[in-house]
Amino acid sequence: MSAVLFQHSYGKTRIRLTKVTRLAERHDVCELTVEIQLEGDFADSYVSGDNRLIIPTDTMKNVAYALAKEHLVESIEGFGAALAGHFLEHHSHVERATVRSVEQPLERIRVEGIEHPHAFAGKSIEARTSTVRRWRGGLHVESGIDDLFLLKTTGSAFSGFLRDRFTTLPDCSDRIFATMLKAEWLYTLADTGAGLDFDWNAAHAQVRRALLETFAGHQSLSVQQTLHAMGVAALDACPEIERITLTMPNKHRILVDLKPFGLENANEVFVATDEPHGTITGTLQRVPSPAP
Repeated sequence: MSAVLFQHSYGKTRIRLTKVTRLAERHDVCELTVEIQLEGDFADSYVSGDNRLIIPTDTMKNVAYALAKEHLVESIEGFGAALAGHFLEHHSHVERATVRSVEQPLERIRVEGIEHPHAFAGKSIEARTSTVRRWRGGLHVESGIDDLFLLKTTGSAFSGFLRDRFTTLPDCSDRIFATMLKAEWLYTLADTGAGLDFDWNAAHAQVRRALLETFAGHQSLSVQQTLHAMGVAALDACPEIERITLTMPNKHRILVDLKPFGLENANEVFVATDEPHGTITGTLQRVPSPAP
């Protein structure tokens, strides 16, 4: 059988990295998990075992640690761009470098109401994510949020849906809305070098705030409708975003029947279920402005 190598890439996954920036009055900490993938002229290693152009994945790991030392890790997007740029700058046979980063947020421990200068606690399982792909003359940056648990106890309904002989779900005019939000958005920015004169942290905060405020205030007729409203709000909040994809599983809360115990349950006690659950996704893209 004859075959050709159609596509290939390789890299290092789950590089665990803690960066401490020791300032005079406080320490800042960044907890990252990083993945590096390279594409380029590596086919001979696959086809014939010729490894002369292979950059060892152990070297990739070492580069990540070294650049964390040399760069102030102010944002995972900026660090990802610098890390991807390193392989393009130093290896002419590398055509494309992709860096995916996940940051576990930390918050300062408060002691007697005052933020401690160098002690931290995990905020939640929420993670900030980033994928930076660079090539000569091009840049692709996606940022996101993963595993952000959201819940509101009212302001959500679901009724008027299609019914057939298999339908048992009743209409509901007031229900708990719980989800584990995943959001990914694409920036429209040109490659201006490893520094990239853009405030990634501010943009991320703008998008996150818009998503949360819309979820809280939206009078929801369906998860789909709220997802759409959240996506529109995110695009409005950050003009540098081209599109956003939201995934919102419907984490059901089922009212417990307390009548066997002689008790009424006035929408107060629920079973929190995880499986099975509905999964709703959607991508919203900015409509280009009409030409003058």
